[in-house]
Amino acid sequence: DFLSYNNYNDIVELIKGGDYLSPRTGRPKAINPKSVDIKVRIDEQLNNKLLNYCYVNNITRAEAIRQGINKLLEK
Repeated sequence: DFLSYNNYNDIVELIKGGDYLSPRTGRPKAINPKSVDIKVRIDEQLNNKLLNYCYVNNITRAEAIRQGINKLLEK
C-alpha cells in the first residue's frame, strides 16, 4: 500500500529530523484557458490547405483556426 501524503511526511520527519516535503504544485493555472471545444467537419482539400499553411507558418492547426476566426471577426 502507498502511504498518504500526511503519513509519508510523518515518516520523512522522523528520518530527516523535521523537514517536511513541499506539496505538489502541478501546472500553473493558465491566464486565458481555452476551455471551449469546437468540432467542425472539413473536406480533404481544405484540410490539406490547412496543414500546408500550418507547416509553412510553424503553428498548430488549432492556432491557425483561432487566427482565422479572429481575422473573420475583425472585418
